Amino acid sequence: MIKEIVRDRDFLSKPAEEATAADTEVIQDLRDTLESLDDAVCLAANQIGSTKAVIAYRDGDRIAVMLNPKIKRGAQPYKTQESCLSLDDLSEVRRFQMITVSYQVLSGENLVSRTKRLNGWTAEVVQHAIDHCAGKLV
Repeated sequence: MIKEIVRDRDFLSKPAEEATAADTEVIQDLRDTLESLDDAVCLAANQIGSTKAVIAYRDGDRIAVMLNPKIKRGAQPYKTQESCLSLDDLSEVRRFQMITVSYQVLSGENLVSRTKRLNGWTAEVVQHAIDHCAGKLV
């Protein structure tokens, strides 16, 4: 189901709770909402009103989902400005050109742990969404 984007700073500032295999509705709502937004490249579950640590991002022609994502390693830091669907202003942030992320995916009724290396634009948007899971407003 397509959800409205949350703009409440108090809600967005709270760290996310661990996602579980029971969070299928959150996962689907996140996919549906991101798919409906032409200009959006990533979303975190708190941006659609959920307290769970789930993110979705555009990966080519598909929408990828990560549960409980954590940045394990970052290389080549740089500063940039980012916009956010939940905020009005641009924010200056520090990002890494390359990151290694540990996360989980839903496989059937179970969560499976994965690790992925990302770089460039994809690394930047995933870092933005992970910041949302930590309650950071950027």
